[in-house]
Amino acid sequence: MAGLSQSRNADHDPASVPVPVSGRMGRLSLTMAWWAVCSAMFYIVVGASLGLAYGTANALIGMLLSVVCYGLINAVISRYAIRTGESVALFSRRLFGNSGACLATLIFFTTAIYYAVFEGSVIAVAVNHLYPEVAYPLAALIVVLYSVPLILGSVQRWLDKFNGVLLPIYLGGLLLAVGLSIARYGYQPQWLEFGPQTPVAHGWWHCFTAYMGVWVLMLFTFDYARFGKPEDAEYHGRWNFGMPFYLVTFLLNGAAGIYLVSSIPHEGALNEVSVVMAILQLMGVGGLLFVWATQTRINTANYYLATLNMQAFFARFGLRLSYLVWAVVVGAIVYALMLADVFAYLLKALGYQGIFVVAWVGVALAQIMGGRADASVRDVNFNPVGLLAWFGGTALGLGLMMADGVLASFSAPLTGLLAFALQWGLSQGARQRVAAAG
Repeated sequence: MAGLSQSRNADHDPASVPVPVSGRMGRLSLTMAWWAVCSAMFYIVVGASLGLAYGTANALIGMLLSVVCYGLINAVISRYAIRTGESVALFSRRLFGNSGACLATLIFFTTAIYYAVFEGSVIAVAVNHLYPEVAYPLAALIVVLYSVPLILGSVQRWLDKFNGVLLPIYLGGLLLAVGLSIARYGYQPQWLEFGPQTPVAHGWWHCFTAYMGVWVLMLFTFDYARFGKPEDAEYHGRWNFGMPFYLVTFLLNGAAGIYLVSSIPHEGALNEVSVVMAILQLMGVGGLLFVWATQTRINTANYYLATLNMQAFFARFGLRLSYLVWAVVVGAIVYALMLADVFAYLLKALGYQGIFVVAWVGVALAQIMGGRADASVRDVNFNPVGLLAWFGGTALGLGLMMADGVLASFSAPLTGLLAFALQWGLSQGARQRVAAAG
């Protein structure tokens, strides 16, 4: 986050210029900033939901496979971002052309806003539950009012430290919640058999593909990793953005979510609110502190990336406003969505946007692994090679999403594979034609 130094000038667009080596962060500072992303009630709920739907064993297998998959992909992406200092916006111009890249930044900032709405709502619900005199709209407003200043340039030098201080609160709170559950209700060994009475065929595969719905974390990685120092590339690729991070993000959070939901009595369907209520029931005000720490940490990332990419998106259309103005705009949109009853719509939108994101990752990996693109591509509005690969993979994925049964579970994996194959093949063909013409 300290890399927000690129926005010291209020009129500067930090997404449009590579981060110079002189503006890079130390490995500990970048680690503390990035690990804010691991603490979200979302990951706890996803793990619990998958355990309920497919069984604990299948959920844990899906988590472990996701840890390996995310770790390998982000090892490639993070090293490239560190080497070039490019943002998602800049790299997308390389892939799709100046105008073609607008869709990537649009999807990125809207997705980050959606997650900010979810995670901010968790805090507001928790405050309203413990202190009913604080109405939900007021609690939501308070959350937005303190979240926006956290990602402004005026506090850039301490935000990594801020998240570093909150990290032990998150980890300690998660372990304390499990410990208190055991102390109050006794150890519940049946959590390992949690789930449907009738086993679901290939449940582990469904759990693995479910985590592909949040491949937007690959884009998060790109926009954070560009602040790493070149000499720290090995550390960041292997440890900071690699498998250890996802062991905490997916496996630790998910396993804790399964245990808490299976061992604490709760009413109604499983959702973020039910998990929050269970934690507040166990920990009281301490639970509120835990929820605040987890959600505030993740929302520093959500607000920052939403603002950065919204600024890049509208700059393409001539609307060049300061980072501060766009941060306020993001806050206003988040607050409006927190008050609206749009969660069902947003979840559906995230599902469809997830296909676009998986296709983007496929194209990006093919480009990085296949060699750098010609810099002249940035000077064109549309790069047909990248756009064909992106939209080809996306079209397949969207089509499979609408199918019934097992085909739908292959929508995300086949999207990524086809996008990768198309980008690789079309790029190699374009290079051969250029070489023959030369």
